[in-house]
Amino acid sequence: MGINKQHKTFVHGINPPDHKDDTCHLSIAQFPFAPLLTIPLAQHIGKAAVPIVREGQEVARGEMIAKADGFMSVPMHAPASGLIKRIALVPSITGSMVPGIYLEPWPGSTQEVIEGTPCELNSATPKQIIQAIQDAGIVGLGGAAFPTHAKLAPHPNQSIDTLLINGVECEPYLSTDHRVMLEQAADIMMGIRYVLKATGASQAIIAVEANKLDAADVMNSAVTDDLPVRVEVLAVKYPQGAEKMLIKALLGREVPAGQHASAVSVVGINVATCAEIGRLLPHGRGIQERVITISGPALKKRGNFRIAIGTPVRFALDYLDVADDLSQAFLGGPMMGNALASLDIAITKGTSGLIAYTEKETGLKPKIYPCIHCGACVDACPMFLNPSQLGLLAKQQDYEGMAQRHDLGDCFECGACAYVCPSHIPLVQYIRSAKSYLKKTRAA
Repeated sequence: MGINKQHKTFVHGINPPDHKDDTCHLSIAQFPFAPLLTIPLAQHIGKAAVPIVREGQEVARGEMIAKADGFMSVPMHAPASGLIKRIALVPSITGSMVPGIYLEPWPGSTQEVIEGTPCELNSATPKQIIQAIQDAGIVGLGGAAFPTHAKLAPHPNQSIDTLLINGVECEPYLSTDHRVMLEQAADIMMGIRYVLKATGASQAIIAVEANKLDAADVMNSAVTDDLPVRVEVLAVKYPQGAEKMLIKALLGREVPAGQHASAVSVVGINVATCAEIGRLLPHGRGIQERVITISGPALKKRGNFRIAIGTPVRFALDYLDVADDLSQAFLGGPMMGNALASLDIAITKGTSGLIAYTEKETGLKPKIYPCIHCGACVDACPMFLNPSQLGLLAKQQDYEGMAQRHDLGDCFECGACAYVCPSHIPLVQYIRSAKSYLKKTRAA
């Protein structure tokens, strides 16, 4: 239907260096299997999956090894054919140990993925498509890991008119979505067909930033006349890929505070998530691998890889010749990703990238100075909050005041405020701590 040449965007935001040149031109490669895969049973928002295998059992690649525990849960599938070594606690990104499964891949196996019962697009009902997405274990691959079937399920008194396919990928270093759009166009279009039918949306918009015009061209060429799909190119700015920012920029709709995109008749999914729907459902398969970018100054080799879920970070870094002075590694990007406390943590469904730094980049810790009330954080905040005030209240431990009087819940922790602060105040870390405290106290 043609690419809209006007580069829409949102108000505020920042323009950090994108560092994508090292990987954006590199095709997706298959990553080797680690000698031992570590599979957490909670790789998504919601309840952890429940094991249905036993220690010592042989499993085939793609076979379900843990079932969903209710609606807000998804199953886990074997990332490789091999032997279940242990069902025990595994290290997680939070630093705590969580339930998981240790799987030893067979060295001589062909690692062929087993076929399941296909979800036939033409005959399946919306309810059956949504169930098939849950059965496949699909969650948001952009980083949030929200169960996709739950996002697509009908909401009372809400109808969906627009499907928003997020291919913006504004996080520095990451080129995962870029390569998926270039190499998996047919899967994306098939995924769109499934999701349009599941939601009843009358149109789909594929959002791409202007630094990925080759991907926008490929997406536009893949759209057939029977698909109500258009490609929108947006300005290069961070955090352009945030769902609320996209909806505002493309549709002029504002999601009310505390509500989701469905409140304004929109469903948004990451482009890689859409590709997995189109890749897996026609074969009745479950997700057992994903595409990630592995990059950063501490790596001699970098690239985009299709990697087995459960691959330990240590194995991935060693395979790509990590520097001896590795200082810090992030799962996700440097802006919204999580710094690792241990390299034994595994790649999960929500891992979009692995970024490694040396002492040269992280060794100098800037001194934190008092706020000078310059307003830079206010000008950067895409949600029009006052991060300076939030930071002050956080230092005073007035967490309820942050939530009740300063819209703490509207912050999605993009980190723009901390990035621009001349006093080096870790504003986003203060905000995360406040949210964590409130979550715990309210749960108690």
